Amino acid sequence: MSKANSQPLSFERVVVVYGGDSAERDVSLKSGAAIIAALERQGVNVQGYDPREGGLVGLEKLAPTAVFVALHGRGGEDGTLQGALELLNIPYTGSGVLASALGMDKQRTKQVWHALALPTPESIMLHSDADWAGVVAQLGLPLIVKPVHEGSTLGISIVDDQASLESAYHDAARFDARVMAERFIQGDEYTVSLLSDQVLPAIRVEVPGGFYDYEAKYLTDTTEYHLPCGLSHDDEAALATLCQQAFAAVGGQGWGRVDVMRDSDGRFWLLEVNTVPGMTDHSLVPQSAAHAGISFDQLVMRILQTAGQQSAS
Repeated sequence: MSKANSQPLSFERVVVVYGGDSAERDVSLKSGAAIIAALERQGVNVQGYDPREGGLVGLEKLAPTAVFVALHGRGGEDGTLQGALELLNIPYTGSGVLASALGMDKQRTKQVWHALALPTPESIMLHSDADWAGVVAQLGLPLIVKPVHEGSTLGISIVDDQASLESAYHDAARFDARVMAERFIQGDEYTVSLLSDQVLPAIRVEVPGGFYDYEAKYLTDTTEYHLPCGLSHDDEAALATLCQQAFAAVGGQGWGRVDVMRDSDGRFWLLEVNTVPGMTDHSLVPQSAAHAGISFDQLVMRILQTAGQQSAS
């Protein structure tokens, strides 16, 4: 068990850590503000803390009895904050150090899934002098180029021809030193949220432009979220089981979200796992929870109640 598990959980001084310096800062600020408001409505003694203000030292000075992690992206979702909280013996929400670090790395997550025979699209790591023609020959067109360590679809692009591949790589490399190309799955996109041992209803995401990018996620109101998702009972149950397996494979705990594509043959393909999903008014976990009869305030409290439950495995 983690160090945090050695003490009883107390909500005497809850600190929501949000903001930070990752490319997802703006989304994190919105998530954190919504979480703080929900906890205040529940009578929890809570305050927000942006690591930009004073780093880890500033957080330690607040002497939190529990931390709600609302930092998206690197510095908060990648195991670094989790490791610091373990050393400080402070209970925190979400996955532990290993699962957070692994889930943030799309390529290594896929390697784990491949090893367990879980379906995920083939991918290739890219570099500045890559054999672009060879990449296209192996993955086909169109294909997806994405930073390995970013979330919220930052730096991701669909490549329709070989001539665009190198420029797509350089666009992604602005966000991360490690960039991957992935076989494109043509079909419907689904996202499945997990809350402790409960799998929440799947959401089918439909974007008028056909690409669920940062703008479609957070800035536009034209993206459609289908709840119920339209799958048959058996297919949705199979999807739920697959996402549980995928989350467990990386060691995910507490809560999270798994993104999936379904091809024209009805096969599901795992894309990535999110260990600190968004909690904004556009976010998917709250939408799925609401469909299951769980209000936003109830969702936040249930997540908070999992603080300190990470295992060392």
